[in-house]
Order: sequence, then C-alpha cells, then structure tokens
Amino acid sequence: MDMQNLGLAAAGVAGAYMWAATPRAPDAIKSEAPRNLEDAYSDYSKAKRFCTTDCRDELDIRYAPSGIASKDVSPAITIPAIFEAACKKAGSQVALRVERGPIIKPLAKGEKPPPAMPADQWTTWTYDQYYAECVKAAKSLIATGVQPHDAVNIYGFNAPEWLMGEVSAILVGAMAAGIYPTDTTAQVTFKAKHSGAAIAFVGDEAKFTRMKEAAENLPKMKAIVAWDCDHMCGEDFTTADGRTVKVYSWEKFLEVGADVSDAALNERIAAQKPGNCCAIIYTSGTTGDPKGVMISHDNIIFDAKVVMNLVPHIGQDAANPERILSYLPLSHVAGMMVDIIMPMYCTATLPATMNVSFARVYDLKAGSLKDRLQSVKPTLFLGVPRVWEKIAEKMKAIGASITGVKKKISTWAKAKGLEHQRACQLGGTGEYPPFYGVAEAIVLGNVKKALGLEHCKFGFTGAAPISTDTLEYFGQLGIQINEVYGMSENCGATTFSTDNCHVWGSCGFEIPGLEVKVMDAEKKTATECAVVKNLFDAPEAAQGEICFRGRHIMMGYMANPELGSEHVKTIEKKLAEAIDKDGWLHSGDKGCKDDKGFLKITGRYKELLIGAGGENIAPVPMEDEIKRIHPAVSNVMMVGDKRKFNVALVTLKAVGATGDQPGTDELDGGAVGITDATTISGACKDKAFTDSIIKAVTDTNNNPVCCPMNAAKIQKFTILPYDFSVEGGELTPTLKTKRSVVCKKFDAAIEAMYKSKEAYVPFVAN
Repeated sequence: MDMQNLGLAAAGVAGAYMWAATPRAPDAIKSEAPRNLEDAYSDYSKAKRFCTTDCRDELDIRYAPSGIASKDVSPAITIPAIFEAACKKAGSQVALRVERGPIIKPLAKGEKPPPAMPADQWTTWTYDQYYAECVKAAKSLIATGVQPHDAVNIYGFNAPEWLMGEVSAILVGAMAAGIYPTDTTAQVTFKAKHSGAAIAFVGDEAKFTRMKEAAENLPKMKAIVAWDCDHMCGEDFTTADGRTVKVYSWEKFLEVGADVSDAALNERIAAQKPGNCCAIIYTSGTTGDPKGVMISHDNIIFDAKVVMNLVPHIGQDAANPERILSYLPLSHVAGMMVDIIMPMYCTATLPATMNVSFARVYDLKAGSLKDRLQSVKPTLFLGVPRVWEKIAEKMKAIGASITGVKKKISTWAKAKGLEHQRACQLGGTGEYPPFYGVAEAIVLGNVKKALGLEHCKFGFTGAAPISTDTLEYFGQLGIQINEVYGMSENCGATTFSTDNCHVWGSCGFEIPGLEVKVMDAEKKTATECAVVKNLFDAPEAAQGEICFRGRHIMMGYMANPELGSEHVKTIEKKLAEAIDKDGWLHSGDKGCKDDKGFLKITGRYKELLIGAGGENIAPVPMEDEIKRIHPAVSNVMMVGDKRKFNVALVTLKAVGATGDQPGTDELDGGAVGITDATTISGACKDKAFTDSIIKAVTDTNNNPVCCPMNAAKIQKFTILPYDFSVEGGELTPTLKTKRSVVCKKFDAAIEAMYKSKEAYVPFVAN
C-alpha cells in the first residue's frame, strides 16, 4: 500500500495520485501534473464538430493543452501502427494461446468438462505469427472486394480467429462489426444489414447457419468464412435473389489473397488516420434496436492507454509476460479494449509483453471457468458482476461444507483479510492486522491458488453494478475487485478504481484526461450539480445526469444511407440526444459526485418509475437491496410506472442459469438450504420460504437509503418459474434487463398482482 498516495486521495484529491503516477515509458506516457485541471481536459472550444453519423468521416483528435491527453504526451496513432510496434519490440514472444483438438468438443447433456490441456500442448501464436496471419486474412479481404469503410462482421465465441478477423478488417481500412454470440438470426440480420457487411467471419455450426439465413437479406454480403466448422464449408450458395455467396474455411480463406501484393495492403494501411472509424460496437438495445457506435483508432487506443497508466504495476516486469483470459464477448467494447488493444499497447510500449489465452465455449455454462483460470493464472482479470457472483456462490457452498477446526481457522483468516481490505478503502490506513501473514499463508493464499488468481495483479468489474457484499466477500479472501464505469459510447472506461484508491459501492474517480460532470437534468442549460460529503446519503438536488467529454468519446452513431432517409434522420436525432452542442455525452445514468471526486450511480433515467403522485422512483436500489438481503433471489424487477403502487417480479437462483441461459427448475447457490424444496416450483409453494422474501421486501421498504419515500415501496411480488436470460429475451447480451420486454412477457402475472390483496401472489402465465 502506497501510504503517501493514499493520503493524497484521502485529502480530497483522488486525481492527484494518478497525475503523480510513475512514468510508464519514455515515449508513451509522461504523466506530468498539469498546471491546472482544466488544461488537462480535451479542448472543445476550437472543434468544428464533435460527432458524425458518417462512417467515412475523419474527426479531429480532441487534444488537451497539457497532461496525458495532450499531443506532446499522447500523439494519436492507428491500430496497425501500435500492432507493428508490438511486433518490432517482441515479435518472437507469445501473443495468443488456445486449446485445440477433440478435448474441447461440445459437451453432451450432463457430461463433465475434460481437464485442461498441459500448457505445452496449447496452440500458440507469437506476435510475428499473429501479425502475419492477420496480413494473409487482410489480403484475402482485398481479393474478395472489401473496400475501405466497408464492414466486416465477426460472429462467434472468443478465439484467435475472432481477433485476427477484427484486426485484418482494420488493416484494410474496413470497420470491424462484432455480433454477440447469443444473437438470434433476426438480430444478426439487423446488425449485418445496418453495418453493410461485405464479409462475415463466423465460429461454430450454429453461427454459420444463422449467418447463412441472414445472408438472404444482406445484399452486400460476398462471403462467409468459418473457423470452427470446416464440414459446413463445402460449397458456395445462391440466395433467392440470385446472388452467390462464397463459403470458405479459415485456412482456405487465407489462400485467397496470395496474389495481393504487400504494396496494395500497405497503401490501405497508410491511408488510415487516427480519427477514422475502425470498429462498430452495437449497444445492448434495452429500449429498441441497438445503435452502432463508431469507434475511432484514437478513441480506443487512448482509452486503453489511460487505463494502463492507472495500474503502474502492470507491464513492468520484462521477464514475466502479463496474461489475460479471454471469455467475455469480444463484440462488447470492453472485450475489444481489454483483449485486443491493451495487449498490443502493453507489448509495444512497456517493458513486459502481454498475451491472451482463450476459455472454452462452455466454461461459463458448465462452471468450468476456474479450470481455465488455474491453467492460465491471469495477471489481469475482468469479470462482470455475474461472473464474480457465480464464483462467490461456489466458494460459499464449499465453505459451508467445512466444519470443526478447519472452519474456525478459515473464519479467522477471512476476518483478517476483510479487516485489511476495509482499511484499504479511501481514507483508511492500509495497514495489515496482526497475524495477517499467517492468515495469508495458511488460508487466503490457498484460496487464491484454488481460484487460479494467485498471480492476479489487478481484478476489476464493470458493465453493471456489483453489490458491496460481493466486494466484501472477495476482500476477505485478499482479492480486491475494482469498479470501473463507462459505456460503449466512451470505449467502456471513464471512471476507475484502483487498489490504492477506491470506495466500495462507488464506481471510482474520473480517469485523468477524461472529463466527468453530474449535470442538473431539470435545467435546460448545462448546470453542474453540487458535490456531496457522503455518496451514500446524497440529497435529490445533488443527483443528476452523468456526462462525459474527452478523446475516448465515440465518433457518433452510424447511419447507413442505403437504409433510407428516414433511417438517417432517426440516427441523427438519436445522436443529437446523446451528444449535445457543447460536446457532452449524456449517459442517461443518474448519479452524484463527492468532494473527493468519486462517482456513484443512483439510477437510470429511462428506468425511473413515475408514481401516481408524479414521484420519480429509482427501482435499481430497491432491487439490489432485496437481492443483497435474500441469498436465494437472483433477479428482481420493479413495476409501477404510472400505477397506484409498485409490485415486483422475482426470480430465484437456479442450476444452469448463466445469464445467457435461464437454467433449470432446480434451486442453486444461496437458494439451497433455505427451504426444504429443491426446485423453484416447490419453493413457490413453501409458505415459510415466501414469507422470507416478504420479510426481505419489507426490510427494503423500511430502509431509507434505498427507499427514500413511501411511493417507492413494493407492495406485492410474484416468483417467476425461471430466471431472466438472454435466451429468454429478458436480458441484453450485456445482461441488462429489458424492462419493457419483461413487462409485456409477464403481463398476466403483473395484472394478477394488482388485482390481488395478498403480498405474495402465485405466478400467472400469459
């Protein structure tokens, strides 16, 4: 623990710690403290325009007068340039690792995952080999007619070919447009048509089939390239309108561009500018069709750069490569930044290299992610809250089975771990309690080793709120999970937490060089809300819309003129709502900021319920509190917009529920043991169990922190027969709740609650 830096933060200048960070590399980041904070922000006063809907545009780089966002410290470069620099410095070092062969075949129902391959049997690519294969794929894209600013779709689970498909598209000046692995044929068709895709790289048989079906409605689609289903790649096919779509295996596709010269590709690379679009990231689409966020080279490289600058202990040991496990969707902006751009940036500019290993496609569903963690031993690990929670549930189940002396020792050791982690929060001493070393040696170190996180230097979470209970649970094991906040429109990271500077329940401080303000949403002019002393007791007047500016802000939402003038007008309207005349990106999130610079999200404006008396009710704090109190509850969704009172839909933790899939009827995790029933259907009939949820709801209603007014109270609830999931349509691919979809899907159950006089209302199907 750096006590001097912690003291600076505790004194109310969280940013000062970051500006004083050790320089990363002479030609990369110089992290000199600017003369004043305003000079450190991007200069918006001279910009002619802040955004565009045209993917062919080049936007000016939003340099700051001084500091990390300035031209002197962070000159803009392209992704091909950073990749070439990585190869020049460490071309012979490992870049990618993956298990291949029969061992990773799809699992049959009830089949257990086979053990991990020995490390020396994984298939690897060095940086030179990685680049060379991208070059071959890029030449083949040119040979098949892909033009600058065309789109290339990538659709499949994480694999080396996913990365190479994206990078090869960028090399030729096209835009990589990833598609979520869970997307249906209709969703694939929408994204491929909107992006104007010319080529699609796909993974397994199911992805190939969906893309082939989608191709019937994709007039620009020239070819489908599959990397994990060679048996599907025998013949080209003709669409109903007479177009021929070529079909290639990955290996065959690499041969297509054999006659394309180096000069032809180099000309494409040289023509690219840092202000050009390199990728389209599709938003989750909670309230309608997803929007295509255009990310420039500078957007994503700069954001990766400032994030790396906040973790100065990453990338410094030249003798030991940094390691990442890739398993979260690469079509998400966090997947692109953490799994694709950060390894290139680290390897190109810092003493150490960074390599990426890939999980198996079934790891999350089968609960075998720990096997990959134990094999890879990542030094940097990103887990969305759902992943951390599932790990915690399994660990708690193991802990519950321990008895006697072992139980007492374990409890004692975890208490020492929690005491230290609580002291590491902002304003704490950072001190280790007596005998912490003993606790680490006999319990905590072994737990981290069992999880495969014994070498993890930095663990973090994002994409959704994480409960303080989860943070405390891992804290007592000696694992600090740092909260990060952002969105697709700002490359995924605008506020950050570090081991030295964090507050549990906050999403961190603004990253140096990036600007964050909480704006009064009621006033027509841009007015910043007052800061508060206590993030967890912020008055309504201090809460407003969280807004951002900086070099990481998207180019804009893509409009495809081929889809008609009305489409273009709609996208232009959405962009105008997102980025205002002063360049502020409006997040739609409600929050507050304290006098130390820390930010807390208190709700989302689109999710606010309007009570019968006109009250603004934030459902998320209520929902999160019920989940925190009751270990059996998986999801809660409040309903009550323009109603006389609020009701809630509740789901229980189930075996097989991953977020992507709803799971089974069998209870799992914290739900086990609370009731004699072993199934969701049985628990719904157990009065003692339903009474326990009534108590959790009542306790939440009586908690003024999450329920500040009577209008926010939940009067009734029902238990759904299965959990929310992407497959079921209740969740987006990033696991956000589609509230309007849920309301429509469970309309009968909702109406039954409003008609009933009981607090618990048995489920009624539509």
